[in-house]
Amino acid sequence: MKKYIISLCLLFSLCFTSCLGDLDTLPLDENSLVSEQVYSTEEGYMGVLAKCYGSLILTGQQGGDGGMGDLEGANEGYSGYVRLLFYLEEQPTDNFLMPSSSNGLRKMLNLQWDASNAAVIKWTYQRLYMSIAYCNEFLRECTESKLKERGLWEKLGDDYLAYRAEARFIRAYAYSQLCNYFGNVSLIDENTGVKDIPAQNSRKEVFEFAEQELKAVAGEVAGNNEVLCDPKTALYGHVDKVAAWFLLSRMYLNAETWIGTDRYADCYAYAKRIITSNTYPLASDYRHIFLADNETCPEIIWPLVQDGQMAQSSAGTNFYVKAFVNGPMDELYKTGVGSRGWGNVRAKMTFVDAFDPADVPFDKEDTWGNNKMDKRAQFMTALDNQQKETWDADMNMTSTFTCGYGYIKWRNVTKDNNNAPQGDAYVSIDYPLFRTADAYLMAAEAILRGGGGNRAEALDYVNEIRERAYMSGKYAVDGVRSDVSGKITDAELNLDFILAERQRELASELVRRTDLVRFGKFTSGKNWEWKDGVRLGQDVDAKYNMFPIPDSEITNNPDLKQNDGY
Repeated sequence: MKKYIISLCLLFSLCFTSCLGDLDTLPLDENSLVSEQVYSTEEGYMGVLAKCYGSLILTGQQGGDGGMGDLEGANEGYSGYVRLLFYLEEQPTDNFLMPSSSNGLRKMLNLQWDASNAAVIKWTYQRLYMSIAYCNEFLRECTESKLKERGLWEKLGDDYLAYRAEARFIRAYAYSQLCNYFGNVSLIDENTGVKDIPAQNSRKEVFEFAEQELKAVAGEVAGNNEVLCDPKTALYGHVDKVAAWFLLSRMYLNAETWIGTDRYADCYAYAKRIITSNTYPLASDYRHIFLADNETCPEIIWPLVQDGQMAQSSAGTNFYVKAFVNGPMDELYKTGVGSRGWGNVRAKMTFVDAFDPADVPFDKEDTWGNNKMDKRAQFMTALDNQQKETWDADMNMTSTFTCGYGYIKWRNVTKDNNNAPQGDAYVSIDYPLFRTADAYLMAAEAILRGGGGNRAEALDYVNEIRERAYMSGKYAVDGVRSDVSGKITDAELNLDFILAERQRELASELVRRTDLVRFGKFTSGKNWEWKDGVRLGQDVDAKYNMFPIPDSEITNNPDLKQNDGY
C-alpha cells in the first residue's frame, strides 16, 4: 500500500518533459502532456493525481538524482520539497546549521538573503507553482464530460469527485505556503489560460482562496460535491478531511501575522476537532514517528511517502538521515544508512539548550535514549573531540562534526531496530507533514491567545504531549524510564513555554521559522549563533520576516511587485 502511490507516480513521470522552466509563474504548458496518451486509461488519471502528490516527494523523472529533474537548471537533490523547506524553515532559526555556501545556504543561515542570491528560495517558489500546475492540469482533464468522452465514466465516475477534491487540497496547501513565504503572489487555477500572464493577488486574497478551497473539500460549502474522503478511509498517502481541518487550523493560527486578522477561535475549533475525533491518536512512543516503518504510526495525518527502492532522491527523508549523521555515528548506533552519512547538519546550541542538560548526552549503552527523561532529546554527543559549540578554536564555523552536536531522531530502521528492508542506499521513512501532536499544541496556543476554551484545557493538551515525550503515566512501558512525568503546572504555562515546547516537539518538521515569526522573535527579540553572520547572533532587518519574490520571476512577469525591503 505504501508503494502504490509512488509506483503510479514513477510510471506517469515518463509522460512528462524534464524542462519545466516555464512554470516559474505561468500555468503548465499545454505541450508538456500528451493528453490522449496519459488520459486514455484509469491508470493514467491515477498517475496524474500521483504526480500531484509526488511533486512534494520526488525530484525528477528517473529517481536517485539520475537526471531529468523537475526544475530546469536546479540541482536535483537540493530542490526536493522538504529539503528546500529545511533551508527556509530550520536553517535560519535557532534549530540547525549547515555550513555549506552552495545554492545560497550560507545566506539562509545568516539571514542575509536577497532576491537573487539564494537559489533555494527561487526553487521553493517554482516547486510550489509546479505542484499547482499539476493540480490545475488534473482538474482540467478530470471532468464528467471528458471522462465520458474517453469511455472512462464507468470506471472513474464514482470516485472522480473525491480525486478532484484531493487535487484541490494539494493546490490549496501550495497556496497556503506561498502566502506564508512570499505574501502577494498570483492565483492560477484550472480556468487560467495557458498563455495568460497572471496578475498579482494580495496576500489576503491568496489566504482566502486557500481557505475557501479547504472548506469546500472538507464538505463545509453548500452545493460543492467535490469532497475528501471521511477520516481514515482514504488510501495510505492520500489526504482525507482531517488533513483539511489541520491545514485550516494552521492557517488560522498564523492569520494575524499573515493578513492582520485574529482567527484564533477558528484555529482552536479545527484543532480540537482533530483531537476529539481521535482518528489519528498520538503514537505511544514519540520515537516511532520517524522510523522506516512509520506507515504503521497512527498519528501521521498526511505522510509524504518515501521508499528506498521506489522513490530514490537526495531530498526527502534521505536528507534528514544522511545530512544529520556521518559514517562514524553508525559505529555507535544503527543509523540505517551505514557509512553513507554526509555529516553536514548539526544542532545549534539554542536548540540543545531547549532540553534538560541531563538528557542531552548520548549513551553508547542506551542508543534509543530509554533512560532519558524526555525521549525527544536525541543528540549525538559521543564522537571523538565533539563539542556543543558550533565553532572551532579560531572562532570559525567548520564543516567537521566536532563542532556542534548531531540530531538523530530520524533513523532508517524499524522500531525493532532492524534495517529497512529496502536497503541503506536511500531511506524509507515517510515524512510526517501533518501529525496530531501539532494539533494539540495549536489548540493550546490558540486558547492562550484568546481563541476560546480555558487554561485548564490548554494545560491538559500540553501535558498530554509532554507525558508522551517522557513516556510516563499511560505511556509508560517496561524497560523505559517513566519516573518523571514531564507535566507542568498552570503557573508554568504561557506563550513562551508553548514556543519552547513546539521547538522540542517539532524540530526539523518545518515550522520553526513560521513559529518564530508568529511570536515576533525571528528578526528581533531572540538571537542564536550565526544570525546576521555573527558568532553569537544579532537582530536583523524586519524585512526578513518574509522572503523576496525571486528576481527571475519578476523578469518573467513584470506585473509582479517585489516585497518591501528587497
